[in-house]
Amino acid sequence: MPDMGLIQMTRYICLCMAVLTADIAIAEETRAPDDIPNTTKVDAEGLINAVSKHDRLVLIDSRIAMDRKQGYIEGAISLPDTETSCESLAKLIPELGQAALFYCNGVKCGRSVKAIYVAQKCGYTNLYWFRGGFEEWTEKGYPFLKE
Repeated sequence: MPDMGLIQMTRYICLCMAVLTADIAIAEETRAPDDIPNTTKVDAEGLINAVSKHDRLVLIDSRIAMDRKQGYIEGAISLPDTETSCESLAKLIPELGQAALFYCNGVKCGRSVKAIYVAQKCGYTNLYWFRGGFEEWTEKGYPFLKE
């Protein structure tokens, strides 16, 4: 940091605090929508039903690696939203009509929303969304794995 006088230092600190506060406020305001068009929204029990209903359901964890270290739903494949593309999806879901279910941390997480929008743009049609995500899963006491 450059040599600053007291007034400049105070302004610098205030600016830094303003930026950090704005980032926190934006993060707290981030909320998943209630629904995503052309998807089936499920809760934890709906996820269990989807797994039993679809033999080849692909369960995708859209969270980043740091979040996944907290735990993940058994059978879930890690594909962070930042790495979700038509190419990465094609490797996991070879058929556009194959059932796929996306989740992330919960209602304050938008990663699964972003991943589903990518999947839709790629032509996938049989999409499920677990809006409550890992937070709901653990709150309800369902088992999970840790890496």
